Amino acid sequence: MHSMTSEAFQRITMHAAVLEEDGFGPKVYLLEDGSFLKLFRRKRFFSSEALRPYARRFAENATVLRGLLIPVPEIKGVYRLADPPRTAVHYVGLPGNTMRTSMREADEAGRERLVRRFGQLLAHLHDAGIYFRSLHLGNVIVLPNEELGLIDFADMQTYRKSLSISKRKRNLRHVQRYEEDRGWIFETYLSTLQESYRGATNTPEFQMTL
Repeated sequence: MHSMTSEAFQRITMHAAVLEEDGFGPKVYLLEDGSFLKLFRRKRFFSSEALRPYARRFAENATVLRGLLIPVPEIKGVYRLADPPRTAVHYVGLPGNTMRTSMREADEAGRERLVRRFGQLLAHLHDAGIYFRSLHLGNVIVLPNEELGLIDFADMQTYRKSLSISKRKRNLRHVQRYEEDRGWIFETYLSTLQESYRGATNTPEFQMTL
């Protein structure tokens, strides 16, 4: 992790667009060259963020996912900022739209195709021991070739073996938090999701239900 001075931070963000912010300030910048700078704030004094900053987790998790042949953003650098007191990751985004946007724009056949790919991706993650708490259709990118990639995975956990059935069920509950996503994935196209997941997983006995 490299240090970034307040002067360097001001210089790189001077003409950047703020894409996301909260009450503590900007969280994601779109830089002039089209790349992104994502900032992470330490939320508590005694936190795992002090030992393993979220920016570093983001970069390390990108390496894990890339090793599984899952498209992810290209990491350009990981930084510790002096002012504002943040850690940051600089990356090049994936081309395409979020799966949520693609589902809104697709026809019936296109939606079924996307859900089938999502079921296969979910099985691949679970079988590889990946527990992605923030998994929802806004964090899945549909590339121009309709392959699915992932973004915003700083809180991902990696286990040495495939996820247990209880962890798989818990992960599915996270996916269902968004009403629009739940309507498509777990209601309208549930049978497509179940079929594609069972065909791709090494744990076919897992029953994917609401």
